[in-house]
Amino acid sequence: DDIDRAYFAVFDGHGGVDAANYSATHLHVNVGLHEEIVKNPAEALKCSFQKTDEMFLFKAKRERLRSGTTGVSALIVGNKLHIAWLGDSQVMLVRQGKAVTLMEPHKPERE
Repeated sequence: DDIDRAYFAVFDGHGGVDAANYSATHLHVNVGLHEEIVKNPAEALKCSFQKTDEMFLFKAKRERLRSGTTGVSALIVGNKLHIAWLGDSQVMLVRQGKAVTLMEPHKPERE
């Protein structure tokens, strides 16, 4: 289509790199193929995080992998920014030299 899109993501592996590498390889594919990518990019991100997690859990069980990962992604669609994250990874937007808080990271003590 004629809509400009850009995708960025960072993954921080815990207990090894397997989950982070898997997520870096598969999450953007799941986002791009999601049926809601055009109408509802936020939903596409959310569902794709979940699908990627389920895919890795299947692989981890089969191969006896024991790693995990946090992750944060940004999807720019036209002039809109969509952020998705899992775990305690954080995103910060800097607008005209000032930090803008976009999210509150997940912490063990937070409900």
